[in-house]
Amino acid sequence: MKLGIDIGGTFTDFVLFDTNSDQLFFAKTLTTYPEPTVGIFNGIRELEDKFGFTINKVNDIVHGTTLVTNAVIERKGAKTAFITTKGFEDVLEIGREMRYDIYDIFLTMPKPLVPRNLRMGISERVDTHGHVLTQLQKEELQTVVEELKRNHIESVGICLLNSFANTSHEQELGNFLAKNAPDIYFSLSSEIMPEIREYERSSATAMNAYVQPITDTYLKDFETQLHSSGFTGNINIMISSGKLTTIDGARKSPIHLLESGPAGGAMAGVFYGSLLEEKNLLCFDMGGTTAKACIIYEGKPEITNHFEAARVQRFKKGSGLPVRIPVIDLIEIGAGGGSIARVNTIGLLTVGPDSASSTPGPASYDLGGEFPTVTDADLVLGYLNADYFLGGEMKLSIDKAKEAIQKHLAGPLQISVEDAAMGIHKIVNENMANAARVHILEKGMDPRHFNMIGFGGAGPVHAFGVAKLLHVNRLIIPVGAGVTSALGFLVSPVASEKIQSHIAQLNHLDWNAVNDFLGDMEKEGYEFLEQSGISDNKASVQRIVDMRYSGQGHEITIQLPQGKLDKNCLPEIEKRFIKEYEFRYNRSIEGIPLEMVTWRVIVQGPTPQMQVKQFSKTGNTTDSYKGTRKVFFEETGYLDCPVYDRYALKPNEKFDGPAIIEETESTTVIGVNSTIQVDTHKNIIIDLQY
Repeated sequence: MKLGIDIGGTFTDFVLFDTNSDQLFFAKTLTTYPEPTVGIFNGIRELEDKFGFTINKVNDIVHGTTLVTNAVIERKGAKTAFITTKGFEDVLEIGREMRYDIYDIFLTMPKPLVPRNLRMGISERVDTHGHVLTQLQKEELQTVVEELKRNHIESVGICLLNSFANTSHEQELGNFLAKNAPDIYFSLSSEIMPEIREYERSSATAMNAYVQPITDTYLKDFETQLHSSGFTGNINIMISSGKLTTIDGARKSPIHLLESGPAGGAMAGVFYGSLLEEKNLLCFDMGGTTAKACIIYEGKPEITNHFEAARVQRFKKGSGLPVRIPVIDLIEIGAGGGSIARVNTIGLLTVGPDSASSTPGPASYDLGGEFPTVTDADLVLGYLNADYFLGGEMKLSIDKAKEAIQKHLAGPLQISVEDAAMGIHKIVNENMANAARVHILEKGMDPRHFNMIGFGGAGPVHAFGVAKLLHVNRLIIPVGAGVTSALGFLVSPVASEKIQSHIAQLNHLDWNAVNDFLGDMEKEGYEFLEQSGISDNKASVQRIVDMRYSGQGHEITIQLPQGKLDKNCLPEIEKRFIKEYEFRYNRSIEGIPLEMVTWRVIVQGPTPQMQVKQFSKTGNTTDSYKGTRKVFFEETGYLDCPVYDRYALKPNEKFDGPAIIEETESTTVIGVNSTIQVDTHKNIIIDLQY
């Protein structure tokens, strides 16, 4: 048995997969603050009570968490120091000297995670080729340690100039800290991000150090509590690239957990795309706090190494802290079920990006929340059943929802509660559709050429409206839509990615040196997979390189040919680069030599296989039709809308929209001018008519 656990901003989701029966079991509980493990074990007990399994029967657990992201955004990490080459203490402050908004005279730049008084320089120097120009001054090291102890430092980021080319000074400094200050965590840039670009490498190293103590403590406690409850199996952690790492790997490099939850959703999109033979999909994931969108193109998500955390302006590139780690390329929108609606200073209705989260939650939760949210609007419009939220385990108060909307929106705007609720619903849909449209268009693609898959706790409620705005022809609501990211964890492979910058023009490469370091990186990858019990003969290797025309400041990524590399590979490498460059920019440049910059080796275990068969106590005899209820649609106003039980739907069952389809973890809202069919796997396939 395999268990996926996804901690979100509002809910914690669970998917249990029994490989013997091919059955899936789902659970969903409120995320608990400040101790998320409480919510995890609440969910485990719910699975035990509802389905009768015990934790000691589970062989594998895959976990994703928002802990790292929240710590960076809320600035609740450890007290951190930063050590660099003398004269470069202000790299974190200076950055790229770029303004993300050239017209904003009150521009606010993101503050470094490490303040100036805790950034220290030491005497040493290595050039770009790795040659030592100035030896590490060992007499300074003891002074540095004393300064760290005097300031009660919990963690240290170490990023020395050009250490990607020669790691010896960083390793020596790390060894000295381990021996003389064993209680202080430290992160080496040569291990976290051994690439060129000093600012990005410094930022990533400082961030890893900032979150390492809290992540290490959390994961150790998580592991200890699991073992105390009887679990004896293997634990893997989801990372931002859609791959799995070991719990020890996550404790050492927690920065790779920044986007672990959304990555699970993207990998679920890959799984369902393969299952349904849909190569090009737009994944739409909406939870309680945020919504995310990413594209699956030719069966794969796009991986980017350009990512920003804790943006000052959420949707403006350059306003965050850069982290060059492999991340599934997605766009995040500050819109979830808990997003708060209000009237702004010029009298317009706005929604988000701030959220009521799980505490106090939307007004309808009746847990102390007083402001109207997206969930409250959906309840008033009839999209949600007040008596069947989380399968009836949590009752919603429609009176509280109406009261909040009337007080904060309808009253000030002098409109009806229903119009205010529909305004919230439409604004959220427009915001998400616009973000998804831009995300696709920026890649030179047309959103109308993609079918859409909608999931997350609030995703199926809004997916139809978003799909309609994007002129998508087909919408898919998968089995387990409310907990799909956790399901994505279970179909993701364990993998290791090793990185090394080695800059040289293609025609002047030392191929022996290249083959040597690629071989070393591959060997490290195999050793990493052995920790998860994956043998070499079950692993696959992918070698890629970041390339550019000589003189350019940015690179594109291509696959390297298999086998030993030599000068005979030059035409094939050049061909692959030009093909990718022309795809992106619709042109290539003649007469400019090509330059190799950063090399990557990914050693990956097999992708887990899964059959989609959800456990249901209703069996196959129950009629799926539950009756009707008053539901508000923009085209029709309130009407008596048919309501269906998702668990009782039968393969190949067909009906027309509008319709509401209820399940424990989510509710699917389907508007007019649509046809619905249940496929053989019991996924809901919705064809939109324009």
